[in-house]
Amino acid sequence: MGSFILARLVRAIIVLISTVTVVFIVLRLSGDSAQQMLSDTASPEALAAFRAKWGLDRTIFEQYLLYVGNALRGDFGTSYADGREVFDVVSERIPKTLLLTVSAFILSILIGVPAGILAAVRRESAVDKGVMAGAVLGYSIPNFLLGLVFVFVFAVWLRVLPSSGNTTWNHMILPVATFALFNAAAIARFMRSTLIDVLGQPYIAAARADGIPNWEIILRHALPNAAIPMVTTLGFTAGGLLGGAVLIEPVFAWPGLGSGFVAATSSGDLSVVQAMILLFTAFMVTINLTVDVLYAVLNPKIRKH
Repeated sequence: MGSFILARLVRAIIVLISTVTVVFIVLRLSGDSAQQMLSDTASPEALAAFRAKWGLDRTIFEQYLLYVGNALRGDFGTSYADGREVFDVVSERIPKTLLLTVSAFILSILIGVPAGILAAVRRESAVDKGVMAGAVLGYSIPNFLLGLVFVFVFAVWLRVLPSSGNTTWNHMILPVATFALFNAAAIARFMRSTLIDVLGQPYIAAARADGIPNWEIILRHALPNAAIPMVTTLGFTAGGLLGGAVLIEPVFAWPGLGSGFVAATSSGDLSVVQAMILLFTAFMVTINLTVDVLYAVLNPKIRKH
């Protein structure tokens, strides 16, 4: 088990290093931050002074070595926009995003898992078809479009919920619902297909032949075995939450990492963009590593690969 975790950890570190390198180079080749941050009428002298202030007049290789050296000491640079430390700019947005994404993740499990179980147990029934129709619809609609629909219906038309902001609990309802329903649809579909596959196994047929009640077969025999592949699905769902925040938070003006990333990208604030991408990658890598370990615990055969 120790060698398995070590191998996955080394792979995770390689992914982080590769991501930092690629993102660093691509961001600097994609445009001139000086022109993005300053006005179109900025003089050549002002542009040159900006590049010199932030080290953008050096070669990419020199900038990269300086960035990596500082990052290893915990210094991720300074925001071009307001002169604050990047760590402060990013960290102040993390609680808002965690509040939104964790709430949505829990709600998506509470909706998706029971719905998938119900559809699998009542296979080919009207309940099954209804659940799957809702799941296909929820998963097919892009989450940002679903958010806009919710804003129109509940904020503009019915006027029962606020469309933006974060000052009250009511402001959480629409963004959390948007996140949760999209993810719950995927969880329900996978839960149904996984449980149906398990219920078709010979040992389930043997349990039924022994006269074991159906509810006991599902709870004690089917669900524990269906939980193994579900770990992977839930891991991917959790890993995609930060990426989804980039699309959802701007729709509801939620002041989290997603909105901050969009704003920093639009303005060319490279230091903030780099730090946020590094954070997103580290989060995804951590989730994948956790899923690998849980999978190995639940299924010892995985450790051999």
